[in-house]
Amino acid sequence: MGTKSKAALLMLLAVLGIALGGGTAHADGAPSGTDVQVAQTLGARELTVIIRRVDVTPSPLRVDVVTHQGTAPGTLHLAVAADGVVTSRGDVVLGAEPGVYPGNLQVDKPGPWELSLNDGGGTTATIPFIVPARVVPPWEKATYGGFVAAGVLLLLALVVGMRARRTAFALIPAGGVVAALAVAVTGALLSANTPPPPAPGSQLDPTYDNVTDPYANAQLSTMDYTRPPVNLAARAEPGGLRLSLTDGATGRPVDDLLVHDNALVHLVLVSPSGRLSHLHPVRVAPGDYRVAVADPEAGTYAVAAELVRRGGGTQLLRSTVDLAGTAVPAPEPAGAGPRTVDGTPVDLTITPGTPTTVTAHFKTQDLQPWLGMLGHLIIAGPIDGPVGESAAKAPTWAHVHAMIPPVAGQVDRPDETVAAYGPDVGFTYTFAAPGRYRIWLQAERGYRVLTIPAVVDVPTTGAGR
Repeated sequence: MGTKSKAALLMLLAVLGIALGGGTAHADGAPSGTDVQVAQTLGARELTVIIRRVDVTPSPLRVDVVTHQGTAPGTLHLAVAADGVVTSRGDVVLGAEPGVYPGNLQVDKPGPWELSLNDGGGTTATIPFIVPARVVPPWEKATYGGFVAAGVLLLLALVVGMRARRTAFALIPAGGVVAALAVAVTGALLSANTPPPPAPGSQLDPTYDNVTDPYANAQLSTMDYTRPPVNLAARAEPGGLRLSLTDGATGRPVDDLLVHDNALVHLVLVSPSGRLSHLHPVRVAPGDYRVAVADPEAGTYAVAAELVRRGGGTQLLRSTVDLAGTAVPAPEPAGAGPRTVDGTPVDLTITPGTPTTVTAHFKTQDLQPWLGMLGHLIIAGPIDGPVGESAAKAPTWAHVHAMIPPVAGQVDRPDETVAAYGPDVGFTYTFAAPGRYRIWLQAERGYRVLTIPAVVDVPTTGAGR
């Protein structure tokens, strides 16, 4: 073999080494999967369901169920389904102690899935989630395809050059080598500036095609950013409420809600005397949500539902519902100052001004995240008359968060097993008008959600107007 042939062969091996030696490439911008945390008020149980990430299929699916103080022991029946066909079942045995109870299922393909939960009662909750696919972006196909084509054409050029009577014929495949290398290098250079495709589930509707090839629909009008608002109809049923969510334009059931702050729907109920319940209705069918209400008062409740619709943004829906019950009305809470809530001492300070700061000092550093946040502050007012009716029509209804301090390198939010926060949980809010407001501060400790009600009187000089 001549010197030129050896050099050409070495070049061929180098090109093939670049093309084939890299192994599996990482998809740029493709969905890699994350843990999905979804709060569920299933009957009398307040649960947090954590669907652990899945990177490849077929694969085991780990489902952790977090229980809270007061949760009754029992068996939770789980199942996963794709295209309406159940493919795997399993049970989670909930103990008397609050904490995390694991379950194991199986998923066999990428795409949209549903996890169903039933505790033996009449309600089965369903949680949509997505199993991501290994997606090869176009620039990666161009880069690797170009290198492979260059290797093949280079081999062809060698064969033609050695066997043809006229070596000029070798220039034809050699030109192809140059073109293929140009495509490969261009693809590699442009990869850094190539935008990721729309994310199935949050931007694209979660169909099998969109999950497995989101680039195919990247330039199509598959995402409607003008979806109309959701209409809410709440009605009392034995033991709780039924929520119907319908499209404001068509009247059809709404089935494109996104998990937002660890729930599909955040439902806040305020009783006639001002007792607050922060619940998470379970999805039993498209646009059909149910939630149990324990020991209600008789009278009119304020109903506020927070949700996020794909293409419709965050929405707050308010209504009222009349419930029958025998619970004793709650007394009017105090303002700032020390108190004990469910055995936990807490000192509430309210610093008026524009803005106003509200801080709960728990004198402990074992607070846990709840719904992905360190704390929640719900504000309604000005209140004049029965709290439930007044809160439903109050000009101000706010839900403010105290965020968890970020941790470098941590992608997923910490779950409730992390008890390392506190002692202070602080909020900042500007009241738009003077008057008497009701506020409810919530934080979690020892797998118990603590609710601290208070009254805030905003003077004329303290309102932000």
